[in-house]
Amino acid sequence: MRYTEDIIEEVRARSDIVDVISQYVKLQKKGSSYFGLCPFHNEKSPSFSVNRDKQMYYCFGCGAGGDAYAFLMEYENYSFPEAVQHLAQQAGVELPVVEESREDRARRDHKSMLLGIQKQAAGYYHYQLKQDCGAQARAYLDSRRLTAETIHQFGLGYAEKTGAGLYRYLKGKGYSDELLRDSGLFQVDERRGMYDKFWNRVIFPITDVQNRVIGFGGRVMGDGKPKYLNSPETKIFDKGRNLYGLSRARSSRRRNIIICEGYMDVISMHQAGFTNAVASLGTALTTGHASLLKRYTEEVLLIYDSDEAGVKAALRGIPLLRAAGLHARVVNLSPHKDPDEFIKNEGPEKFQERLDGAQNSFMFQIQMLEREHDLSDPQGKTDFYRAVAQRLLEFTQDLERDNYIEAVARQYSIAKEQLHKMVNSLALTGAGVPKSPKIRTTSETSRKKAEGESARERAQKLMLAWMVEQPQIFGQISAYLKPEDFTTPTYRKAASLLYEQQEREGTFTPVRVWDQFEDEEERKKVASVLNGDLPAELHRGEGKALTDTLLRILEDSLQEQRKNLKPGDIKGLQENMDKEIGLKKLKMDRGQLHISFE
Repeated sequence: MRYTEDIIEEVRARSDIVDVISQYVKLQKKGSSYFGLCPFHNEKSPSFSVNRDKQMYYCFGCGAGGDAYAFLMEYENYSFPEAVQHLAQQAGVELPVVEESREDRARRDHKSMLLGIQKQAAGYYHYQLKQDCGAQARAYLDSRRLTAETIHQFGLGYAEKTGAGLYRYLKGKGYSDELLRDSGLFQVDERRGMYDKFWNRVIFPITDVQNRVIGFGGRVMGDGKPKYLNSPETKIFDKGRNLYGLSRARSSRRRNIIICEGYMDVISMHQAGFTNAVASLGTALTTGHASLLKRYTEEVLLIYDSDEAGVKAALRGIPLLRAAGLHARVVNLSPHKDPDEFIKNEGPEKFQERLDGAQNSFMFQIQMLEREHDLSDPQGKTDFYRAVAQRLLEFTQDLERDNYIEAVARQYSIAKEQLHKMVNSLALTGAGVPKSPKIRTTSETSRKKAEGESARERAQKLMLAWMVEQPQIFGQISAYLKPEDFTTPTYRKAASLLYEQQEREGTFTPVRVWDQFEDEEERKKVASVLNGDLPAELHRGEGKALTDTLLRILEDSLQEQRKNLKPGDIKGLQENMDKEIGLKKLKMDRGQLHISFE
């Protein structure tokens, strides 16, 4: 399905990228851009920027970048036509009926067939649970006190011991080995060929928010390892952006969502009437999970096992939820280990009481911090209060911070004024203050990338970014520098597009430059340039640095041209000599370069 460039541009122009991405990521305005936690990798400090003027996003941490279409394709796993349709619907743009391209149809059909395989597999596993081979699995589920209705509702199943039944079943349905390999349900080796990934396990189908089966989890029967096994990530299954049970929990009438650790906890809670329970899929909570939850609730209750690992998991998850704009509270199930055990021993009413009494997540963090200090020792108590003060600085709003200062002072018997004074003192020294995204300096990721770049490439990258960030210098630069002087192909193409736009329209539209690149690595490179992932001198606008960079590019261009001269090319040789003479004159009298950022 191919839309015309005019339609694509109209939809893009009527879709504010800040509004689009705000539906998935909590953004905070800083300067001319908006920042939040990147939904494409885990991070504690926001490095994901969205620029309304450029209509582009860029992560200074992982290098992800692009326009609103690219965001939806990456986050929602949309095809390009699906992204256009989604944005057009939101923007109120009526799309023409166009014929679907072969590539788009193939991609859609492939995804549809993968979903079909998962659905067929879920039916097969559920059937096997009812057969003689599923007796041990049924006994296990009975021991967990699951009713037949619950087993049916969650589609629980069994993978038999042979490790070949599902493969034979799906081959009988006509699926190719290539598709079955892409499904994530099979292993392949030279000796055995293709065989089932899951065998002798109770099976838990995993669904997306639309209740489509996208993968599976399996608990081994007996002492096999690993105890729990999940499907690998595929074209339709992303562990970091899906939660077990969410397809049911999102329609719950309860005002919050409960996050716990495992499949059985979710199922046990749903059976007991707590239909708002979900669990991560064998991974720690991610920014993608937090963004997903934000679509359906404002408050999250965290329930993790009461052991040390569970406490650490809760502490890791709290900042991610808070950064996504979610209110988080922590549920204490002591002396029981998990929700399943608690409900079996205490019952649903007592469990509800624990939910109602869930602790504010910040106060939980302070309580865990208390464990690390000896409050009977004066120095230990002082260190504790200083650590608490640093945590209090994480609140950027004065009123919210004051409320927590009052709560901490009341709970730990310290004068509110003294704690307030300590917080202010630390704020003046910058200790504990959340770090703003580093727009003006090169990120760690960028430094690593820069190590792999030559000085020649860095100079070209810097010059292009200068031209985008400081468009007033274009006329001055273009008097000396032409697109063909950029010797790196990616940057030469970007320069050509910028020059063409400037000459034709008198301005730059960065996103339209980025859009002309198809290779993923090239897109990342160009997104980095267009979003200013560069050293500090770019933003300081130093005339000397600009002059040095310009001369460096001209010299590299001269060397490249000389290297590519063919024997007998007298005209080319003469042009090269003329350029060399001109460059020497510029170097001797740098004052000729009347380039200013003013």
